[in-house]
Amino acid sequence: MTLFGTSGIRGPVGETVTAELALSVGRALGVDCSRVVVGRDPRASGEFLQSALVAGLRESGTDVVDVGVAATPTVARSVGWRDADAGVSITASHNPPEDNGLKLWQPSGQAFDSEGQARIEERIESGAFEPAAWDGAGSTETWDARSRHADAIRAELDRESMDSHVIVDVGNGAGGVTVDVLQSIGSHVETLNAQPDGAFPGRPSEPTAENCTSLSTLVGEGEADIGIAHDGDADRMRAVAGDGTYLTGDVTLALFARAAAEPGQRVAVPVDTSLAVADYLAEIDVGVEYTPVGDVYVAEAAEAPDVAFGGEPSGAWIWPAHTLCPDGPLAACTIAALDADRPLEARIAEVPTYPIRRDSVEVEAKGTVMDRVREQVLEEYDDVTTLDGVRVDLGDAWFLLRASGTQSLVRVTAEAREDARADEVLATARECLAVARE
Repeated sequence: MTLFGTSGIRGPVGETVTAELALSVGRALGVDCSRVVVGRDPRASGEFLQSALVAGLRESGTDVVDVGVAATPTVARSVGWRDADAGVSITASHNPPEDNGLKLWQPSGQAFDSEGQARIEERIESGAFEPAAWDGAGSTETWDARSRHADAIRAELDRESMDSHVIVDVGNGAGGVTVDVLQSIGSHVETLNAQPDGAFPGRPSEPTAENCTSLSTLVGEGEADIGIAHDGDADRMRAVAGDGTYLTGDVTLALFARAAAEPGQRVAVPVDTSLAVADYLAEIDVGVEYTPVGDVYVAEAAEAPDVAFGGEPSGAWIWPAHTLCPDGPLAACTIAALDADRPLEARIAEVPTYPIRRDSVEVEAKGTVMDRVREQVLEEYDDVTTLDGVRVDLGDAWFLLRASGTQSLVRVTAEAREDARADEVLATARECLAVARE
């Protein structure tokens, strides 16, 4: 049985994600938990999924702290704040409204690792569940975690006031805590899509450049200093500079990392991160630690004492000194503070951008093909990373061959500091794949 992907359990409601599954997860989690924090994003299906999950937990004798509709980082951080054993976010994050899911959290704020996920899967498959005695059912209490999260972010910003004009596109999701914090420290805040609605009528949930054109236009043509956008559960954050420029994930990562890290420290980033990030950080003697793609893996690497920050270009940002979960509202307030100190337009002009090439190749037996790619590349090249697919560092360039997790595809990425070199490296990567398919 394989229930968990890189972002917990996620899929279409009524197919992959059902009330029966939520009940089973609650029962499995309740085996060794005395208290669990539970919250959800605004999707309508979250109501019955939460009811089923809570039933499984309480039937196991586990007490439940219900934080209601809440950002995923609010749920994750509440585990430690309430001295709970685990937390569950009922969310499909940036996925479309027909999906939902369950993401499990540890007291550190880190998502369940592969060992913890395997333990839950094994219990569900084996039916290893013992209900509590008739008089031993767990209790339920509600708690205002949003206010606690806002208090934490204010303390972590270490800033009493910020006279900025910010437009926040909440994306009809659960990220309203960003608005709470910014308003409480004196910023003038306008909102877009602020009414929670799991159908995401204002825009698709994922805050991509294409989906955030309204935000970019409003900021660029108006008087706002910065724009902020969240996905449905606010674990992701993307930003727009005052001139309307939508910040790419790599540029955002570079800015956050440089502000967070000191010389001699490292930042954790996935293997598909731009070379520009490493170059920009090398200027201040900050190194890069590569991880598999997925915020779970970035968080694991961020546990190391010399890792000051972890991030994914997709929009997940982790400050391990505060929490090991991607905290979109903390990221939003942090980047607004950076902009208040020095406009983002000036900062992003200092981050290099390099040509990057992407391709997808349809393959049969992608696992076998990737095994052949790995063998071939390890024989031919010296600097090879096999954490997630095969990444080859060529010094002035790199390429990555990585199997899709959901389709019969191998994704090919190549980047260099010059256009011609990027084209050359992409051709090299495609040739490696072609040889492996023969």
